[in-house]
Amino acid sequence: MTPPRQTVTVPLGARAYEIRIGRGLLAAAGVEIAPLLRRPRVAVLTETRVAALHRPALEAGLAAAGIAASFLELPPGEATKGWRELERAVEWLIAAKVGRDDLVVAFGGGVIGDLAGFAAAVVRRGVGFVQIPTTLLAQVDSSVGGKTGINSPLGKNLIGAFHQPRLVLADTALLDTLPPRDFLAGYGEVAKYGLLGDAGFFRWLEANGPALRDGDAAARADAVRRSCEMKAEIVARDETEEGDRALLNLGHTFGHALEAATGFSDRLLHGEAVAIGCQLAFDLSARLGLCPQEAPSRVAAHLAAMGMRRGLADIPGPLPGPEGLLDLMAQDKKVRDGRIAFVLARDIGAAFVARDVDLAPVRSLLADALAGRAA
Repeated sequence: MTPPRQTVTVPLGARAYEIRIGRGLLAAAGVEIAPLLRRPRVAVLTETRVAALHRPALEAGLAAAGIAASFLELPPGEATKGWRELERAVEWLIAAKVGRDDLVVAFGGGVIGDLAGFAAAVVRRGVGFVQIPTTLLAQVDSSVGGKTGINSPLGKNLIGAFHQPRLVLADTALLDTLPPRDFLAGYGEVAKYGLLGDAGFFRWLEANGPALRDGDAAARADAVRRSCEMKAEIVARDETEEGDRALLNLGHTFGHALEAATGFSDRLLHGEAVAIGCQLAFDLSARLGLCPQEAPSRVAAHLAAMGMRRGLADIPGPLPGPEGLLDLMAQDKKVRDGRIAFVLARDIGAAFVARDVDLAPVRSLLADALAGRAA
């Protein structure tokens, strides 16, 4: 039996929009998008792997409502999120005469969503866009909240803009085609939500995570919905990350540094970096006496039960030493007055932002974790 569709609203006044969650939304894309269009056409930015799997279904869904679609297929992978492919996307949109009353459709995972959203933000000083996320990570996190951008060689997401979508269509049936590694990487963001602000949700994940991983459609839809609810609540309070929204970066200060250290390559996927970063954040919190010792043990046990990467020992290839990793953290967007901001925890579901962390225990934690790689 197909679980019913669910809707989460991101309440931003005149710029409010809905996240629609359920199976079969791709086939209904034209009906869902048509009310937002002034003329029946869209420009779709996607990537080659997604297009090979799902482009015909999206074209058919749009055509059923009389909507014509043009497509630009970019290469897959994190390396696409850079100046070269952004320029290609922007020039394609301009050549296609996409105007401020048209819509761009971001059809892919987090890389495509971030890049397409940024392209929409800068073309003609801003055109509307719709997110159709195809990965678990994108459905629960990157497609929601309006953060768009590309990477710099010096760090993750250092170039970008806040630009909210008009609509998010999260077709959970698309998750069935994800490779297991990609699905588990996305689950790193799901677990993050329970760890940062909902202990009950984390308990639910401990009980239901394996079924969710193994294909339980209802559990997947519920996990996407709850993750989106939490993000929508935080974004509504703090759209441009001046306060509470920084909580969503649990695991990201460590994780972004690790992604930069591995060259934004397939050595380490973003969600894997987040999962490892969450573990390190809880390990650091326990070392600082901020949370019970049992908390990082629960995080480690759950990540292990899910078959996920959870430590520096799980990252193949060389890594910089503690100072090199700290240098990469110093490029993080959340640095204020030269001080690295960390999201730490008082317990499962009780995260907070700390801007005055002594780097000595961080250096020691990283040194121990790196030593574990050689053991």
